[in-house]
Amino acid sequence: MATRPLVIAFDVIETLFPLEPIRQRLIDAGQPGHVLDLWFARLLRDGFALTATGSYRPFGDIAASALRSTTGSALDDDAIRNVIAGFAQLDPHPDVRPAVRLARDEGLRLVTLTNGSAQNTAGLLQRAGIGADIEQVLSVDDVRRWKPAEPVYRHAADRTQVPPQRVSLVAAHAWDTHGAHHAGLTTGWVARLEDQVPDIFAAPDVTGRDLVEVVQGLLALPATWHDG
Repeated sequence: MATRPLVIAFDVIETLFPLEPIRQRLIDAGQPGHVLDLWFARLLRDGFALTATGSYRPFGDIAASALRSTTGSALDDDAIRNVIAGFAQLDPHPDVRPAVRLARDEGLRLVTLTNGSAQNTAGLLQRAGIGADIEQVLSVDDVRRWKPAEPVYRHAADRTQVPPQRVSLVAAHAWDTHGAHHAGLTTGWVARLEDQVPDIFAAPDVTGRDLVEVVQGLLALPATWHDG
C-alpha cells in the first residue's frame, strides 16, 4: 500500500509549466503551430533512445537537434536558439502555487525532478514565485540518464535522504509516473495531457484533475505501512 510521502518531487515541463507559449515562437519563425507537438515528441524520443543505449546529451543539445530534424532546413541557428529560449520564459499553470502552498502548509518537502537543466528550472521557479518553496532542483544532468530510467528517481530519494517509498513523483506524463513506480516511489498523476492513464503503464497511486487534487490525494494516504 502506498504511504503519505515526506517529499514531493515535481516534474517540471507540462506538469508545472505549460509548453503552449513556445508554439507562438514557432509560428513567429514561420512554422505551423503543430510543429510544437511533433518536436517535443521527437525530443523525448531521442532522449529516451540515448538513455536506452547508455549515451547521454543534455536537454538543450537534444532540443536543438530534434528541432532541426523536425523542421528540416527551415530554421537557421538563430531561429532555433530563439525558439529554445522560450523554455526559460514559461509561466506556471494556475494550480501550481495553490498546490505548492498546500503541500508546504502540511509540512511536505518539495523538490523538482526534470529532464531539463537545473539552471533553467531554477529560473522558472523564481519567475513563478515559488523558488523559496523548492528545497532542491534536481536534474537528469546529475546522473546523466533521462527519466524514466530508474536511477533518476533513486537520485531524488538519495539527495533528500528519504526512502523511495516516502518520495512521491508528481507528473502529467504517464510514462514518468510509470518509471517512478518501478523505482519504488509513490506516484501522483495530473490529468493535463490525457483523459486517463494508458493501461500499458502502472496505475498511479493518486490521480487528480489538477495539482491541488493530486496533493490532497497524497496527503490522504496512510502515514505508515501499517495504517489503513
